[in-house]
Amino acid sequence: MYTVISILILIASILLVLIVLVQNSKGGGLAANFSSSNQIMGVRKTTDFLEKSTWTLAGAIFVLCILAAATIPRHEVDPNKSAIEEQVENAADPTTANQFPTTVPQQKEQQPTSKEEK
Repeated sequence: MYTVISILILIASILLVLIVLVQNSKGGGLAANFSSSNQIMGVRKTTDFLEKSTWTLAGAIFVLCILAAATIPRHEVDPNKSAIEEQVENAADPTTANQFPTTVPQQKEQQPTSKEEK
């Protein structure tokens, strides 16, 4: 379900971007390309359609985002255990770890050789 909602959000977002790009900031937009006034959709109706579709898609994206947040797949956790308790139980036992020496062994003093004595 989450995947379907995510795809719908993506499609609605792309459509919203395209509709916003078609609009003109001064109100001309797509309607400015029509020169005759006897078209099926006049200047006023085209602007109204683009504005309504912008608000509809923005609302649809908002609702779909809330639905997506509600349907996110979550990891099932045992209600009797917390996540910290699970981590502690699954952690490695420190007593079984390799024991490394913490002190440096002292070196024996070297006896002077016959060359050093002379």
